[in-house]
Amino acid sequence: MLAQVKSCSIYGLESFLVDVEVDISSGLPAFDIVGLPDIAVRESRERVRAAIKNQEFNFPIKRITLNLAPADIRKEGPHFDLPIALGILAATEQMPSDTLNEYAVIGELSLDGRIRPVNGVLPMVIAVKENGLKGIIVPWENMEEAAVIDDVEAIGVNSLKDAVAYFKGEYKANKVVGKDLVRCKMQDNDTVFDGDFSEVKGQENLKRCLEIAAAGHHNMIMIGSPGSGKTMIAKRIPTILPSMTFEESLELTKIYSIAGLISNHSGLIKKRPFRSPHHTISNVGMVGGGRIPKPGEITLAHHGVLFLDEIPEFPRDILELLRQPLEDEKVTIARANATITYPSKFMMVGSMNPCPCGFYGDPFHECNCSLHQIQKYLSKISGPLMDRIDLQLEVAPVKFSDLEGPSTTDSMTIKKRVEEARLIQLERYKDCNIYFNSQLTPALMNKHCKLDKSGKILMKEAFQSMKLSARAHSKILKVARTIADLDGNRLIKESHLAEALRYRNIDKYYQNLKI
Repeated sequence: MLAQVKSCSIYGLESFLVDVEVDISSGLPAFDIVGLPDIAVRESRERVRAAIKNQEFNFPIKRITLNLAPADIRKEGPHFDLPIALGILAATEQMPSDTLNEYAVIGELSLDGRIRPVNGVLPMVIAVKENGLKGIIVPWENMEEAAVIDDVEAIGVNSLKDAVAYFKGEYKANKVVGKDLVRCKMQDNDTVFDGDFSEVKGQENLKRCLEIAAAGHHNMIMIGSPGSGKTMIAKRIPTILPSMTFEESLELTKIYSIAGLISNHSGLIKKRPFRSPHHTISNVGMVGGGRIPKPGEITLAHHGVLFLDEIPEFPRDILELLRQPLEDEKVTIARANATITYPSKFMMVGSMNPCPCGFYGDPFHECNCSLHQIQKYLSKISGPLMDRIDLQLEVAPVKFSDLEGPSTTDSMTIKKRVEEARLIQLERYKDCNIYFNSQLTPALMNKHCKLDKSGKILMKEAFQSMKLSARAHSKILKVARTIADLDGNRLIKESHLAEALRYRNIDKYYQNLKI
């Protein structure tokens, strides 16, 4: 007796179909699974046996051989429980199998036959659509996630009996909702945040710098004494970023689904991520990987913000890992038998004190650190990494008059300006395969970042006096381009360049201390 059920497996951020082939023959009772199963798949034998019996079906006392094809790719996860169980029931003619190959099946079984939610449902549904299947059987708790994709029937089931009843035509299941409905839900719910820029008193220069960073997707670092508001305002950056498009939301949801970070009864992720890892994070936690590869923090921050608070406290090797993803907007995890690439198009924002005690250069507090301590503290951030950060701002302490003053511009007002600047960039680069000023190539910079005569003179003076590198020169021009877009100007004026140069004032710490 032979039966075949289709299921799915995950590779990186993509999914592929797996044929679950079940053969039941005479012989000594045995239950063997082949096709490179991992431990979770091999353990499914006991879950499937108990679930079939507890759902009042007959488990065959025969030799069961189960193959997961293609056999040369490792299969991971407990979501093979349900297709294995259905394959056994179909092979023993306890359920019809004529329409079984039209659907993919995923789900983890509990011992009593109930179906538990699984990770990675969204990429699996996409694979089902790409392969022309009619639909997919999923755990009931994963229904909203599965319902994101058009033209695929997502059938939610609570138990093994429900799944069998569906193929017998005895179970009424809710069908997939269209992505147009999801788009409407995104528009309704994506503007609710916990904080607002109007709650931050003072620090107008910092707010302006963050607006520029958001408009051009520039990386940024803040240096200032403790209590100056660096962390508070950084947590409010998502409130001024443009709303996510459906395509961005779909890609981000795939990442979080595979990482197991989507709550039950939720569809697409509608808010841009804000990730703030602790400085004790491991290399794998930051960039991804592991025995069973999972996305790291830089991928979980895709289309959002990666905030590194007290950045010198991070081990230097962790910080150096960021250099390539910041340039390439992706990270590649190489293993002996596979290479996986994760996207990492994030906006990095860092904060730091100027010294171990935090008060070097503070006009109101005395610094107790020695020159050697300050040099050692700041040297944790290498020059090449600092060179890759577009905006570098010294944050001044908040004045009492600012704390007592009225609230300033709110997040929604800033967000509108940011969105207008982003639209200008999208129109300008629509045929260039880039989206932001921060992604400008040297060839495109020659075309879109031209300076007038006075601007060239200012740039030359700054290059020499500030001892800028070629990369820093490029970063300054990109920031100036963003400032011009915020002002609605097609050309970069001298005032735009002068403002961009103001946001490279952390270099003086390294020059003065000879780091």
